[in-house]
Amino acid sequence: MTPPRLSIVIPAYNEAQNIPALLVSFRKAFENHNACDWTELIIVDNNSKDDTARVLEGELHKSDYAFARTVFEPSPGYGAAIKTGLRAARGEFLAWTHADLQTDPADVFRAFREAEKNVSDGFIIKGKRVGRPFSQALFSSGMAVIASVILRKPLWEINAQPKLFRRRLLETVLNGPDDFSLDVYLLYRAKQSGYPINSIDVVFEKRLHGTSKWAFSFSSKVKTTIRTVRYLWALRKTLAVSQLDSTLSK
Repeated sequence: MTPPRLSIVIPAYNEAQNIPALLVSFRKAFENHNACDWTELIIVDNNSKDDTARVLEGELHKSDYAFARTVFEPSPGYGAAIKTGLRAARGEFLAWTHADLQTDPADVFRAFREAEKNVSDGFIIKGKRVGRPFSQALFSSGMAVIASVILRKPLWEINAQPKLFRRRLLETVLNGPDDFSLDVYLLYRAKQSGYPINSIDVVFEKRLHGTSKWAFSFSSKVKTTIRTVRYLWALRKTLAVSQLDSTLSK
């Protein structure tokens, strides 16, 4: 079987209500881009506590969704789910995006067309959210400033989706964390390696069903912020030591 050109990974934790609409939206995007023969969709059930597994099993038995399959990740964590999906992926280009339809599935294909213009193997194509409410944009900008200061690399719109890159960067991603810090890890490592990071404008919609897994209340935002800042300092320290060891071994 010829490997697909593009693999799209979607982490899903307690997304039973969103799965049917998600698959319909991706089927439309696949058809609009004539992508059924060269793209695969991998939905990762991240040990959901609702009916995500049952809904996925029922929906994926339909012939309309031959382009999609599911894998299971028992460990909790957004990053863990994405990495499991990437390990199962067969494409030359790899991408991930949300299961809650806050990002249009068609954005992944726009990112792919942008990626095709890059002649180098090392690059990232990512979303850049536009038209967001001021409070949300302010929080994201604040986190980006904090990350940029701590890591000493300019980073922006860190958690915007989709993320897309060539398979060459797979091992780098698989070394990343198992939680929501995977996005900042990928962008930081790309900056370290001098890989270009290009953006496409995306509209960030409201969730159809359910709530955010990390920003569902003010206290959850505070806890996530504290955890992220701690991770950023640990990341800076760990990679600085690794670079020093590499230099000394030469």
